[in-house]
Amino acid sequence: MNWVDYLQVLVFLVALIALTKPIGLIMFKIFDRKANTGLIGKIENLIYKLIGINPDTSMNWKRYLISLLIFNCIGFGFVFLIQLIQSYLPMNPQHLSNVEPTLAFNTAISFMTNTDWQSYAGETTLSYFVQMLGLTVQNFLSAATGIAVFLALTRGIKNKMNDKLGNFWVDITRSTLFILLPLSVILAIVLVSQGVVQNFNQYTEITTLEGIKQIIPSGTAASQIAIKQLGTNGGGFFNANSAFPFENPTPFSNFLQVLSILLIPSALTYTYGKIVGSTKQGWVIFSVMLTILVIGLSISLFSEYSMNHSIGIAGNMEGKETRFGITNSVIWSTSTTAASNGSVNAMHESLMPLSSMVAMLNIMLGEIVFGGVGSGMYGILNFVILTVFIVGLMIGRTPEYLGKKIQAKEIQMAILAILAPSLVILVFTAISVLLPQGTSSIYEKGAHGFSEVLYAFTSAAGNNGSAFAGLNANTPFYNIMLGIGMLIGRFAVIIPVMVIAGSLSIKNITPISQGTFKTDGGLFGFLLFSIILIVGALTFLPALSLGPIVEQLLMLK
Repeated sequence: MNWVDYLQVLVFLVALIALTKPIGLIMFKIFDRKANTGLIGKIENLIYKLIGINPDTSMNWKRYLISLLIFNCIGFGFVFLIQLIQSYLPMNPQHLSNVEPTLAFNTAISFMTNTDWQSYAGETTLSYFVQMLGLTVQNFLSAATGIAVFLALTRGIKNKMNDKLGNFWVDITRSTLFILLPLSVILAIVLVSQGVVQNFNQYTEITTLEGIKQIIPSGTAASQIAIKQLGTNGGGFFNANSAFPFENPTPFSNFLQVLSILLIPSALTYTYGKIVGSTKQGWVIFSVMLTILVIGLSISLFSEYSMNHSIGIAGNMEGKETRFGITNSVIWSTSTTAASNGSVNAMHESLMPLSSMVAMLNIMLGEIVFGGVGSGMYGILNFVILTVFIVGLMIGRTPEYLGKKIQAKEIQMAILAILAPSLVILVFTAISVLLPQGTSSIYEKGAHGFSEVLYAFTSAAGNNGSAFAGLNANTPFYNIMLGIGMLIGRFAVIIPVMVIAGSLSIKNITPISQGTFKTDGGLFGFLLFSIILIVGALTFLPALSLGPIVEQLLMLK
């Protein structure tokens, strides 16, 4: 690495830290206000009128959860259906055929769960209609769903003997209308200025200098790319994702896109602190997230720039983004797996073993660094509850968090939310490497081939969506297995979180005493950091030992 590489890392981290408070404060004001006025307020009220809900009605956790599940089921059904009848729908200038049912099932679940796992090539599989009205719309709504669950849990922590967690329809409307949509419009305009395509043209056939015919794809890419990054969705308009020049043409577009991945999840830490009445709480969580991110980034950079004696070079460019260099590829790979984004500007299978392990471990920890939009916060709050429980055992006192007693129900639900994705990763990987339907899709053999399968189910269970490449996931077996994994990874976390929100909401707030363990200081931050790493290490070290760890040892040998 040279000074330019260090400068790029520094600018990225400084920009992320600097934007956390102002964006977080704006979001707090949006969610805190009782009503909106002016043109935007009229649009908001019109939406409530059209869907027939009273925005002043607050829901308990059961009604909130039922509304969320029904809304997501409708989204899944719509995206699934339009893929099956794609050839009969408008905005299909390439006359693409209907999507195979198991692939349509996988894709519909993928975008409904904010995973955006892609077992298809966008420019050769899906029409403009499906990409715009199906996938792009779900990018907004799945991200807004994550924010809504975060708000419900935060209100549950803040409430005092009150079962009202807000209104799901208001939360998802405001998240979309006032946060995701304006930021996406701004980013899309800037991306278009950098050369990202945004049109309805047919694909163009050209003849290269070598005399070879080549098809140049077009489409409404900029609008989808903006929300794929800001909503931590990650699904590329084109097959090569953000490694494709039409999605990511310049160093400036590259910087904006990778920063956008972490922008809202980072800012929500400050929003959380404002809602619960203590910004220190938010900054402690932010500090833990940032620490894990920097450690992972440092290990990855060290690994990529170290001498690889098996090929005799340091700084392996194979699979990296040649326009932007190794450092930008590593910043992206670390950020996209720390958040549940999944977009890529380099191929993760070409990462060195330690770098690929960092990418996998980022997802395995629960997508909490900084995690998905909303989901990162409610994910790390599960670890916060687990941490205060362990601290309570250590000091012989009933665990408390912000004045709320943490009892058996909260601990059971938090552990369930943490273990459910882990179950998918380990069990589904084991099934796939034992059955011929799973092993027949593996490109590489040995440790690297195992990593292909492990990464796929890690990505699905963590609702990340990035791929290790090499594995042919567009088979009935993997389309169904990965689809089920995405569902469990999303809703086996959301449901326990909503139970926790309802349980905490009806509890009284215990006054602070001399025996209260403070959760807004460095000691708690260190304990939270330790619990996250210990749980991750104990759960996944054996599996990682069969993949990237043994591959690293073989490379050194």
